[in-house]
Amino acid sequence: MFVARSIAADHKDLIHDVSYDFHGRRMATCSSDQSMKVWDKGGNAEWNCTASWKTHSGSVWRVTWAHPEFGQVLASCSFDRTAIVWEEIVGESNDKQRGQSHWIKRTTLVDSRTSVTDVKFAPKHMGLMLTTCSADGVVRIYEAPDVMNLSQWSLQHEISSKLSCSCISWNPSSSRAHAPMIAVGSDDSNVTYGGKVQIYEYNEVTRKYAKAETLMTVTDAVHDIAFAPNLGRSFHVLAIATKDVRIFKLVPLRKDSSSSAPTKFEVQVLAQFDSHNSQVWRVSWNITSTLLASSGDDGCVRLWKANYMDNWKCTGILKGDGSPVSGQPGALSGILGSATAQSALNGSTMSSKHPSTV
Repeated sequence: MFVARSIAADHKDLIHDVSYDFHGRRMATCSSDQSMKVWDKGGNAEWNCTASWKTHSGSVWRVTWAHPEFGQVLASCSFDRTAIVWEEIVGESNDKQRGQSHWIKRTTLVDSRTSVTDVKFAPKHMGLMLTTCSADGVVRIYEAPDVMNLSQWSLQHEISSKLSCSCISWNPSSSRAHAPMIAVGSDDSNVTYGGKVQIYEYNEVTRKYAKAETLMTVTDAVHDIAFAPNLGRSFHVLAIATKDVRIFKLVPLRKDSSSSAPTKFEVQVLAQFDSHNSQVWRVSWNITSTLLASSGDDGCVRLWKANYMDNWKCTGILKGDGSPVSGQPGALSGILGSATAQSALNGSTMSSKHPSTV
């Protein structure tokens, strides 16, 4: 049975994001106290804070890990209009901190004129690339041409979404049949304006990203968005955290391979759940895309799973304080092993002050 443990995070303000590394053995947290902390999982399954430092001059909204192939690398973004890349360095033999690790700032990305609301590394097969989105409605894609020199990043693309951006997700598919694709969510509060989720696709002919799809049925503010791991499927699955939990299926329609027009999709709603009965703040998939975790202002983490008929239902609920929910499914055993599913559990693992931080 999964047991929730509270961690005394010792942040001085709201915790906005928690991110697990590729192996689920390390965790990073960020807060409105302008600091970040790195936690390592010990042999006794306890989380120990191994680094804590002031990172930005404003609230830190998001933190994310690069794939370990590129080293121990973190990126953060902030209300101070910047995104920063950090790298962990282990002290040399002549260092006073011999054998001790410390995090150093490799670069500060300063292109945004407004708050940088999300930051994500691209899938590993694309190389070391980093994407940011901002309140000014611009998505920026950077590349490190030399993975051994993380102080050099070049701005490759700027995509204007016309809406204030709140979150981004890369499509993880490495299939040659699928062009690189980014989903962008908006927290614009104007509910009369539909299409709070936009899908952008890279075109080999024009060498630019173009809008391929807008999910017009999403009219409420979007707080988080997550493509499911692809695992060789011909279609894509996208989870959205808004006033409820929604799961969309995007089926690519055939097109002429030489065409410069973006792919068109048949958009299907696989599931929609208002069980949180409140704002949903985070959605996260497990590594096999069979389980979706969501967290909301009701202070609960809810787990969603599809049966062989592709019907989704709730398979478990966990309160933020770790106590069971009476009369609800308790089948949490064995399905929370993936770090990506656990990354939606911030509220139950971190002592934070507000359920919106999960």
